[in-house]
Amino acid sequence: MENELKHKSNHTYTIIKTPVSRLFTEDVGQLGRKKHHIKIISEFDITQPRKSLRIYKKTHRASFTAWLLKQIAIALEQHKAIHALKYKKNKLILFDDVDISLTVEKKYNGHLVPIPLIIRKANSKDIQEIFDEIETAKKQAIHDEGDFVLGSEQSKFSIRFFGFFPQWVRLIIWNLILSNPHRVKKMMGTAMFTSVGMISETSNWFIPRSIHPVCFAVSNIRKNKTEEREFFQMTILIDHDVADGMPIARFIRDLKRLIELK
Repeated sequence: MENELKHKSNHTYTIIKTPVSRLFTEDVGQLGRKKHHIKIISEFDITQPRKSLRIYKKTHRASFTAWLLKQIAIALEQHKAIHALKYKKNKLILFDDVDISLTVEKKYNGHLVPIPLIIRKANSKDIQEIFDEIETAKKQAIHDEGDFVLGSEQSKFSIRFFGFFPQWVRLIIWNLILSNPHRVKKMMGTAMFTSVGMISETSNWFIPRSIHPVCFAVSNIRKNKTEEREFFQMTILIDHDVADGMPIARFIRDLKRLIELK
């Protein structure tokens, strides 16, 4: 195939191998199209929380991401239906534990790839424990594609083998996985967090696709120099199949109070 391309084009180019993580992203994009997510675009005033966090960091290991994950976990613990998983046709499973999935960027074969990490029982951990877990994942060595789930005991062979299948076969496997809520929780948690917007130099709302019942996409921190205040944008996806409008509104209200320390 590569020789055929060389004969057809006089342009210079580079061919790189797609990592397994990219295949997972493609699959999630396809599966996420079937989700009935309500998209909530919000802005939060974090002036006071940032001041409190700077004081906290003088005696504890912490980061804004770890602090934010803790607030999200508390809100989800208070509103279990928001991260519930469907069971059969007319049942929901409400979990006491809040397992949040996020991605940690790692270098593999000279390229940065997003690797999933699940913070188990985030609602029961303090900010320092969440911070330490993320930092440990950042330091975890990536030797091959079998390491593409950080902190996981899943079979490395099965992860590598999964990438050999064409997408239509992978989607069948995915649907079998998603049909069992306990398996879903074990493999990918009950909530998704992405901070891809934090690396942007402009303030934007990112609207991702997700197969989780709830997903949080965070933008960068914006400073209002006139008022000396700090804000950040966050897009929240909530599956309308598991939560109705009023419970969603109460969840957003309580999450805002937790984040803004009101």
